[in-house]
Amino acid sequence: MALPESGPYLVAALFCEKALQEKDGIVSIIRIVDRITLTVPAATSPTTLPPLPLNLTLFLSFKSGSARGSNTIKLSIEPPSGIKNIPEQLLPIFFEGEDRGANLILALNMVVDQEGVYWFDIVLEEELFTRVPLRVIYQRVGQSI
Repeated sequence: MALPESGPYLVAALFCEKALQEKDGIVSIIRIVDRITLTVPAATSPTTLPPLPLNLTLFLSFKSGSARGSNTIKLSIEPPSGIKNIPEQLLPIFFEGEDRGANLILALNMVVDQEGVYWFDIVLEEELFTRVPLRVIYQRVGQSI
């Protein structure tokens, strides 16, 4: 399906520590981040980034505009190397039309093993809708022996 020029519209695409959705549907975004610094002791850590877990929330918010019905969002991740080896995720989303919103709150539990920018591609019905960057920095601190 080609996306209509009159919707859906992207309102927000960001990483945060937490997104809280209240009973009335209102969402609160806690601690927006676009970079993660993984700090480790220099004396006991390797010089290059070892595989480390990363837990973040990806928040996506749309307004329907003229879009209607069920759709699929595909999330794919491109690591700094450019080699896509992380499985894609397919996520359902439903557009009610007009000014109605559709939010996705995704818990990302992934392992990072490269420094640099990870690109999260948001594909809606086979069309690239946006890309969200997340920079990972590996920092060894303290005196090395």
